[in-house]
Amino acid sequence: MSLRIFYSPIFREHRPEGYHPENPTRLDYAIKGLREGDFWKEDNVLEPEPVTAEEVLLIHDGEYVGKIRELGRAFGYLDPDTYVSPGTWEAALTALGAARDAVKSALKRPGMYLALVRPPGHHAGRSGKAFNASTLGFCIFNNSAFAARTLKELDGKALVIDFDAHHGNGTQEIFWNDPDVIHIDIHERDIYPWSGYEHDVGGRDAEGSKINIPMPHYATDDDYLLAWMEVVLPVIEEVNPNVVVVSAGFDGFQGELLTTLRLTERFFRYAGATLSRYSLAVIFEGGYNVGLMEGLPAFSEGYLSGEPEKGPLKPSYEALSTVQRVVTVHREWWEL
Repeated sequence: MSLRIFYSPIFREHRPEGYHPENPTRLDYAIKGLREGDFWKEDNVLEPEPVTAEEVLLIHDGEYVGKIRELGRAFGYLDPDTYVSPGTWEAALTALGAARDAVKSALKRPGMYLALVRPPGHHAGRSGKAFNASTLGFCIFNNSAFAARTLKELDGKALVIDFDAHHGNGTQEIFWNDPDVIHIDIHERDIYPWSGYEHDVGGRDAEGSKINIPMPHYATDDDYLLAWMEVVLPVIEEVNPNVVVVSAGFDGFQGELLTTLRLTERFFRYAGATLSRYSLAVIFEGGYNVGLMEGLPAFSEGYLSGEPEKGPLKPSYEALSTVQRVVTVHREWWEL
């Protein structure tokens, strides 16, 4: 298996005035981790092509797209969490292009194709804030949704796995009524954006296509590995996709500051290894420091090795209860 990275310096031009956790240094942390793992090399880093403004309308409505373009002429805030700057428009169009290029490459040749992009996207719904979320959660255009839309167009169906610590409410909203886009989302329960519960299974005619696994606070590797083995892998195997879109956030890594999750390299390496039989379009979402330096290279290493670590699990009672609820809800549609 090979690893290719779609990256552009333009992603650094989406920048805050003053401190904000979502800032260009996130790319420094990610690149540092990839370099130290020997995954970042001159011959495997590719420049993506931006999409056009018209192409953005495949996933967002025109009023929202126009708002981003207009407000981005100067620095300002869309909401208390989410800013735009003079570099945001081009960065966001190029991020969508990287997501598209990752999918097309993954279809052509098996491997892992990482869209190392900013601004992030999985909280951005069709018209902005999704499912009554209070803010856009740092996101502008939904890169993972664009990847899934591209994959569906080229391959007839799409499967998205989102393991960012926060629920990918924007992606889920965009495809809520689409049975051809399977969206599996494992995240921390009862934090922003306060959505993604077990009984959120998709809209009319798409029930069962949206699978939410809201994990307890302070969940560990063992808790996540249980959910991955009992829910995520069986669904993937049943769908048997040509390409998996991964909405990859590393903010659940122990030591990150925006969640209480306690994940380590063990979970991310295992996740990557168990996906090694599939071609991946990996779309960068959250993660702000240690998760990028440790979690991202662990996921990459696991994928390229293809050897999942085995051993006994000691999940918490809360995690066991969560997984059982998800299995009970989704047995109507999946072999769990």
